[in-house]
Amino acid sequence: MLTDLDPSPLEKVLGPLGSATVHDLARPYRTGMPQSPNHPKYTHALTRRHGDMCRADGASAAADIISMGTHVGTHMDAVAHVSQDGKLFGGADAATAQTGGLFTDLGIHAVRPLLTRGLLLDVPAALGLDQLPGGHEITVEQLDATFERQGVRPRPGDAVLIRSGWGKLWDQGDAYVGHATGVPGISTAGAEYLASFSPSALGADSIAFEMLAPGAGHGLLPAHRVLLVEHGINLIETMDLEGIAAAGDHEFLFVAIPLHLVGATGSPVRPLAVVLR
Repeated sequence: MLTDLDPSPLEKVLGPLGSATVHDLARPYRTGMPQSPNHPKYTHALTRRHGDMCRADGASAAADIISMGTHVGTHMDAVAHVSQDGKLFGGADAATAQTGGLFTDLGIHAVRPLLTRGLLLDVPAALGLDQLPGGHEITVEQLDATFERQGVRPRPGDAVLIRSGWGKLWDQGDAYVGHATGVPGISTAGAEYLASFSPSALGADSIAFEMLAPGAGHGLLPAHRVLLVEHGINLIETMDLEGIAAAGDHEFLFVAIPLHLVGATGSPVRPLAVVLR
């Protein structure tokens, strides 16, 4: 029997959250931020400034407009983002699926809000490094070494985030894009291994999620094929994982909600890691 002194179910949840640490894992959107050259840049402008129009009572409102691709900044890939030999995830015909100018079934709107256990895999720390070098492929053995060091392995439905340390270059523009140097990340073997754990999503701190060879740019993306086309696992790219790694928080409540952009191949997203103390 409940009394007025008993906490409500909501209070039972909000109580622990009141002492939680929340890590913001998204990069700020700014004109000129580093991004893949394959997508439209982010731009922002005030279309109406305070004072351009004033109401009779002296009030004024400012308004603005943004323009960007859906794969710019911290964003989530819908499974419709990549096809292989004309086929999407589940064998859907890519040409038919995009008829009408949007993806009815496999667009980003089909992604449910993520509220699940999150795991940070701090690969450089497991290897005794601060940052992986450009073009470094994170192997299955290195993923296992990270599991062992952190004492945790993924469970079905987890959101698994891979830190390479490449995020330290975010403010260096072209260095973060890494065309000349390459970018660290997993490739085919690592993608297949992580997919075997059935995660709800995978994320990384680099611009393309997976390893890019020096000088190759975004020419070949085999991990995208494995994860999006073969397994239907959404990817989150360009995450900020430095703060949460420095705090040593490897297991947390993960929250991420892409915009409800019907039929789109991706969406900006602001993932959060909530750590209960």
